[in-house]
Amino acid sequence: MNTKQHLNPTLTADITIEQKSSGWINGFIAVVFFSGSMPATKLAVMDFNPIFLTGARGTIAGILALVALLWFKEKRPSKFQFKSLLITAFGIVLGFPILSAFALQHISSAHSLVFLAMLPLSTAIFGVIRGGERPSKIFWFFSLMGSLLVMGYAISQGIETSLLGDILMLLAIILCGLGYAEGAKLSKNLGGWQVISWVLVISLPLTLPLSYFYLPSDFETINTTAWIGLLYIGFFSMFIGFIFWYKGLAQGGIAKVGQLQLLQPFFGLGLSATLLQEQVSMGMLLVTVGVILCVAGSKKFAK
Repeated sequence: MNTKQHLNPTLTADITIEQKSSGWINGFIAVVFFSGSMPATKLAVMDFNPIFLTGARGTIAGILALVALLWFKEKRPSKFQFKSLLITAFGIVLGFPILSAFALQHISSAHSLVFLAMLPLSTAIFGVIRGGERPSKIFWFFSLMGSLLVMGYAISQGIETSLLGDILMLLAIILCGLGYAEGAKLSKNLGGWQVISWVLVISLPLTLPLSYFYLPSDFETINTTAWIGLLYIGFFSMFIGFIFWYKGLAQGGIAKVGQLQLLQPFFGLGLSATLLQEQVSMGMLLVTVGVILCVAGSKKFAK
């Protein structure tokens, strides 16, 4: 017994280090998958109705999640967990997909990625609200500066043509941050892949009818690129990416691994320029860098 007591601290430390390393790796893989979400959504929304797109991506991922839960014979969540799952679903299955899809009818995917730089901040704010923490004044300073940078950039581009898209994208980021924070908190006791799976399954009664009622009347008019975009966000953005994401958050810590989201705008801008031939201006890059620096500052002083 004494020998075990002597060895346990070392073994525990080794396991903790290994888990944290795995958390960073899983988080990075998730961010790579997420980085293709906006370009893929832009491709899909060119031919698909945004409401159908929201329902279809949730249905595709929901069916995959249902198969996984049945295959591994997972227990049903408790009533308390179910309420938290509903909040998560509202943020990442309904709110963010449909609002971002409508936003991309008015703005480019490269433009939307500037708003994605605010996602870590949105997640941190809801983490503070849910966790009851009291951040310092400098935290809110960085938060305000990041918001002003994005607002200033949107206005400089001409609010007459992009105001609606900017508002929709901002609302999408707020709801996504809520879903990230709520799901990350729940993953600590329910499990990473289990959280996103249950979220998708309980959303099927909504996403499946949306897919049916807003089904395109003529599939011949749908380009191959739109189908590719839909399949990407259904498989990778909505399901596989979240498996790595919530697992990474549970292993390495929400605050630490969550900082990897700061890489998403850079990856996304590269994909937009490569796949969609969208122009990425120097001003857009500077604003994105500025927002990322503000988010990094707010993360540092969040405790």
